[in-house]
Amino acid sequence: MRTKLHATVLAVSFGIWLAALANPARATDLLDAYRLARSADPVLSAADAARRVADEGVVQARAPLLPQASAGVGFNQAHDGTEPEGRHRSRDVSANITQVIYDGSLRAQLGAARSQAEAQAATLRAAEQALCVRVAAAYFDVLSAADSLANLEAVEDAYRRQAEQADQRYRNGLSAMVDVDQARAYHANAMARTIDARTVLADAREALAEITGAPVGTLKTLQTELPLVPPAPADAQAWVDRALAQNPTLLAQQRGIDAAERTIDAARAGHLPTVTAGVGVGRSSLWPTSAGSDPSNGRTVTTAGVLLTVPLFSGGAVDSRVRQAYAQRDGARDALEQRRRALARETLAQYRSVIAGIGQIEVSTVATAAARKALESTRVGLGLGTQTMTDLLLAIQTLSGAQDALSQARHRYVVSRLLLLRAAGGIAEPDLASVNALLN
Repeated sequence: MRTKLHATVLAVSFGIWLAALANPARATDLLDAYRLARSADPVLSAADAARRVADEGVVQARAPLLPQASAGVGFNQAHDGTEPEGRHRSRDVSANITQVIYDGSLRAQLGAARSQAEAQAATLRAAEQALCVRVAAAYFDVLSAADSLANLEAVEDAYRRQAEQADQRYRNGLSAMVDVDQARAYHANAMARTIDARTVLADAREALAEITGAPVGTLKTLQTELPLVPPAPADAQAWVDRALAQNPTLLAQQRGIDAAERTIDAARAGHLPTVTAGVGVGRSSLWPTSAGSDPSNGRTVTTAGVLLTVPLFSGGAVDSRVRQAYAQRDGARDALEQRRRALARETLAQYRSVIAGIGQIEVSTVATAAARKALESTRVGLGLGTQTMTDLLLAIQTLSGAQDALSQARHRYVVSRLLLLRAAGGIAEPDLASVNALLN
């Protein structure tokens, strides 16, 4: 199944690569990045490897409960010091089949292995869902960093023009030198912030490339008008209940507790008897033969029997293993409770983040429009002499901050919705496709 999955993902990735060659100007979207990550992300591959290891553990735990067959041949030579009667050689050939009739420890170990396999399967599902969010978060981090850089570059250019205009006005005797110095200071500060923004953008692009395993080209951006839809159902506790019931990480830890319970049973079974049946066929040949030798020499002998083994004393090892298994089970229960509480808090936080994100986008939109109008009015006022250079520089700064806040709020809102779905254990590729439809 994993081979087919790899083949499908590689075929999709190869198709994306061919499409990029055929149309170099085509921008990468969220689904493109996700499908590349499916084939290249080492975190997901490691989770799948752990799942396959656990599956083989079930096979190995079942094996001792199945019939065991063996065959052997041996050659021996004996000499009691007398010649030549004291020198003998023998050959033994045998075949044996054994079958466990009852072994409580082996059966409990098989149950533990099955629970561990189920836990790893749930962990793999959690890794798949985490990949959806990791790709989306990294993708929108790049978009946010790109918006911040573009915004700061525009501010830097605006401050540069203001510094030039202030210098020209000073040369013409229309303003004081303080206006020139102030404009130059704002311009220099904007240049420093632009340098930092370029570094942040480069790192964001590398973070996305780390997940996808491919260089990041041009990315599609969010459309201007976003549908601001609150979570459905509009009940925070309903989302928490859903998360506690469906989150795969929580399910994996629950299966881990089941495995710990089976391990306790296996340790307790160290006090119980075991029953094994066996059938053997053998032939023993001794030469040279002498009068009165064993009449079965050279003949095939078949044996069958049932062996009952009753443990009496093992130095306290069995009791120690029982206590150890209880401690491991208790630790797993505590870890599960800790995760349940953290998941409930995380789900509530993401639910509130989505609600807050809607308000932040609406407020930031109003603030951006107001800041733009204020800047236009300040420019006019500066020309009329009713506004100062400081007013203009601050108006540019205010508009820049409002635009950056709006960009961050838009991207954070989209990612928060995906994080809420992940906490509830219900995120998948179709959810990324829904977000992808918002890109252009």
